Amino acid sequence: MKAHDNVSPRQEALAERNLCTALATLETADEVRAFLKDLCTPMEIQAMADRWAVVDLLRRDLPYREIHRRSGVSLATIVRVARFLSRGSGGYETAARRLTELRSGASAAADA
Repeated sequence: MKAHDNVSPRQEALAERNLCTALATLETADEVRAFLKDLCTPMEIQAMADRWAVVDLLRRDLPYREIHRRSGVSLATIVRVARFLSRGSGGYETAARRLTELRSGASAAADA
């Protein structure tokens, strides 16, 4: 993380919490997209999108080289995402599970 000489660790933690709270207020994918476009560079958004695409492929138990072939993401990034997916803070798994549940619900509603 970028070091700020004039900002205390407490202030940095508060800024991070405020960012997370702002993200949690957004209600649609379009709102999140607009927020990310305002907040991040196109390369930062692409890096996050690449990591997120890797999560789905890892959850399908595909080999790393196959994930690299399909996604173009470097093996180093794939390994890092895999490490955080299995031993991180749980964010990838929570979001992936909820997205799966959302898609299952939408699919069941369409079948009804």
